[in-house]
Amino acid sequence: MRDEGVVRLGKPIDNSRVVRQVDPRSRREIWLLILLVAVLAAGLGLYAWPALEIRRAGQAGVDLDREKERLVEENRKLHLEKAALENLRRVESIAGRELGLAPPSPERTVVVGVPRPLPPGQKVAGEATPRREARSGPAPEVTP
Repeated sequence: MRDEGVVRLGKPIDNSRVVRQVDPRSRREIWLLILLVAVLAAGLGLYAWPALEIRRAGQAGVDLDREKERLVEENRKLHLEKAALENLRRVESIAGRELGLAPPSPERTVVVGVPRPLPPGQKVAGEATPRREARSGPAPEVTP
């Protein structure tokens, strides 16, 4: 038999009466696959997290070292500037050159002696009461 020019039409299949059911085995496999992916992702995260923290801590240490070097250099410069400003010869030369100041004459020179304060609990010999500091305000009234 030759089937030339003959078109066969198949019998139509009616699937309207077929009831689809969820396969419990495939649902369980999907949940197991999701769980496996979650466990692998969590493991990868737990593996990478300490390495990232170590990197961050190392970078913070490098930043602190740079800051320390900068502060040490600034401190050195400030000490040099302080030494230059405390140099009395330099201060005298600036006072004479830029401000036109001159040393005072000997008759205008006054030397003032300042007594040293006593340590707490000590008093000067022959003194019955401790020394009083000068106070601002009205003086206490003395009655004869």
